Amino acid sequence: MFRSIYHYCWSLLGAIVYRFPSRGLTVVGVTGTNGKTTVVELVAHILHAAEVAVASSSSVQFSVVNKREQNSRKMTMPGRAFMQRFLRRAVRAGATHAVLEITSEGVRQHRHRFIDFDVAALTNVTPEHIESHGGFARYRAAKLAFFDTLKKGNPLTQYRIVNGDDPSAPLFLEHGRGARWVYGMTEKTTALHGDILLRPSSTEASAEGISFVLDGTTYHSPLHGAFNLSNILCAIAITRALGISVPVIRRAVAEFSEVPGRMEYVREGQYFDVIVDYAHTPDALAQVYQTLIGEQKSKRLICVLGAAGGGRDKWKRPELGKIAREYCSRVIVTDEDPYDEDPYAIINAVAIDPAFEKILDRKAAIEKAVSYAAPGDTVIITGKGAEPLMAVAGGRKIPWDDREVAREALRELAGNPFQYQ
Repeated sequence: MFRSIYHYCWSLLGAIVYRFPSRGLTVVGVTGTNGKTTVVELVAHILHAAEVAVASSSSVQFSVVNKREQNSRKMTMPGRAFMQRFLRRAVRAGATHAVLEITSEGVRQHRHRFIDFDVAALTNVTPEHIESHGGFARYRAAKLAFFDTLKKGNPLTQYRIVNGDDPSAPLFLEHGRGARWVYGMTEKTTALHGDILLRPSSTEASAEGISFVLDGTTYHSPLHGAFNLSNILCAIAITRALGISVPVIRRAVAEFSEVPGRMEYVREGQYFDVIVDYAHTPDALAQVYQTLIGEQKSKRLICVLGAAGGGRDKWKRPELGKIAREYCSRVIVTDEDPYDEDPYAIINAVAIDPAFEKILDRKAAIEKAVSYAAPGDTVIITGKGAEPLMAVAGGRKIPWDDREVAREALRELAGNPFQYQ
């Protein structure tokens, strides 16, 4: 109770000190287990293409109009009045819109309080932060509490954007107020009877990306995977609700190539693919692997599996291992963010198969995976994405970048082409 009051007071104090900045903005909040960052970045990209002055906050970066800085806080929604300070910066820079990534931990600590949201969007809800919240129902309840933020204000200018394919969609449509926009790819979406329904009439996936027809308009995106199609539909729903024209949205979707650390290709002239992705939940990991085997038609997946971070979500460690065993030809389990937990214990919990290699040094693990690859293979490095830090014992955070480590390994391989194993 005391901690809850403490966080609430920080949010109230921040709103007062920074003079309730959201009142001068149209604010979009995107929540969900997976896909939030991609949706936030794509919505901001579309708004920018429409010449809207926009600020955005995600796990990857903080952007205010045309100025960007990497999010190196190891926190998607930083506390101690950060969100209010960020929104005041946006107002001062002339922004009219803000797009914010909303986490369950942030909601539980009241970091969404005193922000006037005009749009609440849901990507999906799958098990995550179970131990922290005390169960899936409480985890989902935190996201529902964010939707309840829309209880105040003008319902004619407020919007709930919900993934109709998600089993929890009906529950989210009951919370908050305003128009209900439902997007999705299955019959479940149609059955929900939202005020506005967005469901593609046809879709096509290939190594070049995704194509689909929505309300008579054909869209092309260089992104990959059914999960990214869902993210794109969410972004389209949000921006259409905000009044952005379909031609602008269509053009912006085609131009949006990738989010740092989300299915990001690392290219150094090699004859195989190296991809870095943030996937850190069982659902996200399975979708990434399925996409690479299906759309990309990879000959083999060589998987660097970042073990689940220390001190949290221990339940998912063997689950990640089971998924890797199902899809990967070779698996190297390595360190991720152990914090103060024994990193060997974490790795051993993930490495459920004796065939898995266990290499504690993440750099060495990536180098080993690259050395295994042959033409037609894909090396997929998961767990950290574009995170610039690794959290280790004693509260230390050391500089880190999976992508740069992979580039170094590829350059080393180019200098010694006989390393293939």
